[in-house]
Amino acid sequence: MLLSIKDLDFFVRKSHILRSVSLEVNEKEIVGLLGRNGAGKSSIIKCILGLYTPESGSILLKKEDITSWTTRRRVLSGLAYAPEDARVFPDLSVKENVKLSTWIIEKRQDGETFDLELGFEIFPKLKGLWERKGGNLSGGEKKMVSVTRALALKPDLLLLDESFEGLSPLVVRHFSNAMGRIRDMGISILLAESNLANTARVANRAYVIERGEAIFQGTPEEIEKEESLSLILGR
Repeated sequence: MLLSIKDLDFFVRKSHILRSVSLEVNEKEIVGLLGRNGAGKSSIIKCILGLYTPESGSILLKKEDITSWTTRRRVLSGLAYAPEDARVFPDLSVKENVKLSTWIIEKRQDGETFDLELGFEIFPKLKGLWERKGGNLSGGEKKMVSVTRALALKPDLLLLDESFEGLSPLVVRHFSNAMGRIRDMGISILLAESNLANTARVANRAYVIERGEAIFQGTPEEIEKEESLSLILGR
């Protein structure tokens, strides 16, 4: 088991955001977090990364309890994150944006470095944009940079928040293919997504998140067959 979350509770002041959430991600697996906006998907990812502090529960990465670890320590231990809004630095080139992560892993004890050619294999378009400023990229291009920058951390688990949001059907297809290649590299993915069809393109399993609870777990095909879940997901 790569990631195991048990009975995670998270509050913002008196608002109970996550309610006893439990989930697992295996090695070389893509798992979806499905739910509408505000369901709690992003809060789960930010608790895993250490950006939010849960009230109770546990988070285990490679069987080690990381619940109280700093975000930096979690990243150096194998987590990486590409946020919904990409967070590409507009005044830095694509090359500089990606290499920010390589400066971090230079401090890792295993001495691993990121092979930029692997990044180009996943997103070939980036090679032609290498010197372009981040502020001059399209939305889809920024997301490519964000994911590649996360991959430059050499993670075991890649956390993606709404990576398909706002993309054209053609770019969605490119991203779906990219996620398959990332998994083939031995990197697991936990993907927060509101669209079941997009999740079904890539995920082995998915958890349906509603009002801060994981109310169902199964394959995308099983989720699609559940009429009540289709209503929750707005289908």
